[in-house]
Amino acid sequence: MRPENKSSVSEFLLLGLPIQPGQQGVFFSLFLGMYLTTVLGNLLIILLIRLDSRLHTPMYFLLSHLAFSDISLSSVTVPKMLMNMQNCQQSISYMGCIFQLYFFMLFAGLENFLLAVMAYDRYVAICHPLHYSTMMREGLCTLLVAGSWMVSCGSALLHTLLLVRLSFCADINITHFFCDLSALLKLSCSDISLNEVVIFIEGGVLLSLPLGIILSSYICIGTIILRVPSTKRLFKAFSTCGSHLFVVSLYYGTFAGVYFFSSSWDSKDIIASVMYAVVIPMLNPFIYSLRNRDIKQALEMCVNRVKFFRGQS
Repeated sequence: MRPENKSSVSEFLLLGLPIQPGQQGVFFSLFLGMYLTTVLGNLLIILLIRLDSRLHTPMYFLLSHLAFSDISLSSVTVPKMLMNMQNCQQSISYMGCIFQLYFFMLFAGLENFLLAVMAYDRYVAICHPLHYSTMMREGLCTLLVAGSWMVSCGSALLHTLLLVRLSFCADINITHFFCDLSALLKLSCSDISLNEVVIFIEGGVLLSLPLGIILSSYICIGTIILRVPSTKRLFKAFSTCGSHLFVVSLYYGTFAGVYFFSSSWDSKDIIASVMYAVVIPMLNPFIYSLRNRDIKQALEMCVNRVKFFRGQS
């Protein structure tokens, strides 16, 4: 037991980002713009994939789920952070905090698994192009996505249930801009050894498994390309995998950079959370569309349709 006094906690106080009071307005505008870009950009990708039959392929099916995950992950934390910045009201109810924690872990885990499934899809497209339509059939894609959802839901639920059994101390100040699991465990008066063991074992497995699939897929792709090297083949592989490889590098590169090169543990959690909840979801639509000819053509067709219907009216 920790020495602090126990109390019946009905709410927590989110201390937010370490921003000077005079800079709140600037950061509010910045994060609002980033959030709107995230939502509109990812919604546009989902809409284009739904409307254009040429995009009804496994790769874009997975991309639409990644876009939905990006919107959801950002929406779990950013609106509350913006409200706190605008109203200077830092409180969040106990149940609101638990729900926010659950959905953040759910969509963060889902994104991790979707990136692994997309890496496998790219492996099949390059290493087994003649069997792509049979290996990545619609039923398998649906099964892989459903499995990603179930594992992510189960993992998030496990950590949430282990958290709600704990008692909390008189100190209700969360040194974060949302209800982060590690920040909440620091406030608990109960024994958190079981939580820490589960985080270490289950979190390690669920992080290393998708990463292993991604690395294995790209090692196989690299082996196939280097076996018969040619500029044309290299360009085709880059055009097929470039966007996904960049997102993976950004996702895991952020994790490595923050946790290995940042000096303060609190700053590590905050920097990583801002990257995963705000920056990466905002960048994904640009990464997957700027160099993607299919997305550009679908967007151009959609714009032409709008112009046509405007002209008819």
